[in-house]
Amino acid sequence: MAELEDLVERLEKSVERLELASLKVPGARSPGSDAMNGDNGDVAPYVEAFDMVLMGAVADYVKHSNIIGDDVAQHAEVFKAAFDAQRTFLMMACKHQQPLENEMGVLLKPMSDKMQAIQDFREKNRGSKLFNHLSAVSESVAALGWVAVTPKPGPFVKEMNDAATFYTNRVLKEFKESDRRHVEWVKSFLRIWTELQAYIKEYHITGLSWNKSGLATPGMSPGACPLVPPPPPPGPPPLLQSETATDEGRSQLFAQLNQGEGITRGLRHVADDQKTHKNPNLRWQSGQVISPSKTYAGSPTSPMSPPQQPRTPLLELEGKKWRVEYQENERSLVISEAELKHVAYVYKCNNSMVKIQGKINSITIDSCKKLGLVFENVVGIVEIINSRNVEVQVMGKVPTISINKTEGCHIYLSEESLGCEIISAKSSEMNILIPRGEDYKEYPVPEQFKTTWDGTKLCTEAAENVG
Repeated sequence: MAELEDLVERLEKSVERLELASLKVPGARSPGSDAMNGDNGDVAPYVEAFDMVLMGAVADYVKHSNIIGDDVAQHAEVFKAAFDAQRTFLMMACKHQQPLENEMGVLLKPMSDKMQAIQDFREKNRGSKLFNHLSAVSESVAALGWVAVTPKPGPFVKEMNDAATFYTNRVLKEFKESDRRHVEWVKSFLRIWTELQAYIKEYHITGLSWNKSGLATPGMSPGACPLVPPPPPPGPPPLLQSETATDEGRSQLFAQLNQGEGITRGLRHVADDQKTHKNPNLRWQSGQVISPSKTYAGSPTSPMSPPQQPRTPLLELEGKKWRVEYQENERSLVISEAELKHVAYVYKCNNSMVKIQGKINSITIDSCKKLGLVFENVVGIVEIINSRNVEVQVMGKVPTISINKTEGCHIYLSEESLGCEIISAKSSEMNILIPRGEDYKEYPVPEQFKTTWDGTKLCTEAAENVG
């Protein structure tokens, strides 16, 4: 049975390659060609090549997304719509001259709207069990903005591909041994950006190729936003003082400066009990001093700008995910019913302490400040992302700890967890504390590295401080 399924899959891939090859045959038209767009003109070679990316890598990603289903399948539909919008943009570019810079925003709006919809879908589904899938797509979809990047759009796409890899690695970590469908999904998704980079390198290596001899930039569509009108002309210039008044003021200024030491005779002596830096109570009595040279703007808490409404704190089990969110100054947060199938997600908690009892699958700390985490056993990974001043104490075992985009992180290991792997990226002030009897000894994690070429490959090692 397995051999039959393998044979069917090979046949499907062969048919797909034949369909893609037909696009290169002169006179052949792709399903998304001009006939579908109400344009009977010839299709530029780079549009046909983009159709191959659509029918190949993008279609394969949509197929694997539908196999997984749920939020991933819905997200894929929005993602496909963004690529379709880019295809429409490329069709326009191949027949028109390059527009003015202030017109590009209007032309790019249909595509940017689709990209924003992808971001919004991820934000609305933060509690999804497939949140890493949604994040991989959302963090990399900005790569479609290569059409507005010069002179090197290719590296820009690679940068977005790297952003996706951070989350696809999480998907592989979670599903590699349990569900191969997700592994195939990761391969199909990353293949999109690989093929897009190759496409840009061949047809748009220094930027999007417009038709220099084509038509003028098309007018805005009925649904597009109009260009912002130019600002009104400035008012009349202020009245200038007469030259005589200016000369008199300048003469008086120099006369005062030429007094020498006598310039301080008019100053009054201030006793110590009247100096604010020696008497803190005077600072509160003096009130706020507004600089006469600057326009005063009310503070964020002034009545003119109402404070942002606090979010509702959350500590609940949703499906298999423990959600700990928006906690402020809470030092007694406890998850006492953790199970092996559960994961914990701690989001935007400040100055709080979370304790997790029992054995849990994984823990993620995201966008937290001054957070303390104490846990017993984790079978997967503990991840710390976009956070500041985090302290983590391991009471039992944990195989991997990941630190990314974090400033200030202290990890207290137990005797049982000394063999864990600690992976860090774009982070600073990281320290690992190793137990020594009843105390801990602190070891800093390197932040500076030295890379050399040994003739065959790059070799990187932690740089030692010299001084």
